[in-house]
Amino acid sequence: MNTADLGLPVDVPSTALFTDHYELTMLQAALKAGTAERRSVFEVFTRRLPEGRRYGVVAGTGRVLDAVENCRFDPAVLGFLRERSIVDAQTLDWLAGYRFGGDVWGYQEGEVYFPGSPIMRVEGTFAECVLLETVILSILNHDSAIAAAASRMSSAAGGRPLIEMGARRTHELAAVAASRAAYLGGFTSTSDLAAGFRYGIPTVGTSAHAFTLLHDRERDAFQAQVDSLGRNTTLLVDTYDVAEAVRAAVEIAGPELGAVRIDSGDLLLVAHRVRQQLDELGARDTRIIVTSDLDEYAIASLAAAPVDAYGVGTQLVTGSGHPTCSMVYKLVARAESADPTDPLVAVAKRSSGGKTSVGGRKWAARRLDDHGVAEAEVIGTGPVPDDLQDRQLLVPLIEDGRVLFREPLDVVRERHVAARANLPLSATQLSRGEAVIPTEYV
Repeated sequence: MNTADLGLPVDVPSTALFTDHYELTMLQAALKAGTAERRSVFEVFTRRLPEGRRYGVVAGTGRVLDAVENCRFDPAVLGFLRERSIVDAQTLDWLAGYRFGGDVWGYQEGEVYFPGSPIMRVEGTFAECVLLETVILSILNHDSAIAAAASRMSSAAGGRPLIEMGARRTHELAAVAASRAAYLGGFTSTSDLAAGFRYGIPTVGTSAHAFTLLHDRERDAFQAQVDSLGRNTTLLVDTYDVAEAVRAAVEIAGPELGAVRIDSGDLLLVAHRVRQQLDELGARDTRIIVTSDLDEYAIASLAAAPVDAYGVGTQLVTGSGHPTCSMVYKLVARAESADPTDPLVAVAKRSSGGKTSVGGRKWAARRLDDHGVAEAEVIGTGPVPDDLQDRQLLVPLIEDGRVLFREPLDVVRERHVAARANLPLSATQLSRGEAVIPTEYV
């Protein structure tokens, strides 16, 4: 089962080699030492939020489920490992039958998180869990970074639509994942057709400056676009003179002109001038879309401008300055033998430099104040306090290797809106600050 079961058209290929070399050498050594089958618990968390961020956004969970399910070592992959002498024959035989048969728990996709939050917990034998470290981290670090940037931008936009248009600013496959994460975080559409095809995200787009420059006159380009796409199209008006372009656009399309796009200049000033001109020409319903290297700060600065939608590219797909969330995947508990009935023993890294971790299989809950607003992320390894039983954040995602459920993106989008709304109001401030609620260990 994979995302195609939601009606999506593309299956995920084998993710067996989306890993680091040392995952396999650890596996080989553990098999030889007789420790590979020890029951183990790994957790994904981050020690800190990116500087200035007040909350994180869990994104990529659905892609992780696909990646785990599609981690298979087929003959071609095994042949590669054999030719390079990466692992020995015993390990190759073990890998040939690899199927993850453990359990995965995690924060629901779209939920918010904070430093120390056990965003995902992977349980099984050491051998089957250790192979998943790199692919899980690569997905969650990338997608959560994009979703966090998208969430901040959607807050700054104040309900105005946001268009994701960063495909040309990142790797072609990362662009598809970025579109998904941006949609989760509050964007309403994408320019990337592969994302629309893969995930059903609404796609939009009309023309670039090249289309205007192709024609002898700007008017000819506008006429051709209107003839082809209808009066409700969006015309790009900043190739030459904006005022002249707006006048020509309305003359050609009439007051039914859908929108004009501004891609350069002082967007605040130009938007006000264009709005005034459109109104004077009778095109009062024509919308104004602005693009041009926007981020959450630029979007916030345009809050008072007569802008109807924003198109964001570079800053979005690079996490608006924070392209990763610095999530890690750490062993926090393991048994002392391969006996499945052996109790788990908490383990943790002890080192200097801020890279310590807290051992033990953890639960997490979010404590609310009397007004229903989040006031603390509570994390523990013992019994869950009675008052937090119904506020637990981890849910089962995979049981005995079987994916329990998958969710449409619209459900995840709605969850994120609700999760963000339950945070203190200062969560949406763009000024630098600490996590909006503290993390407490009990």
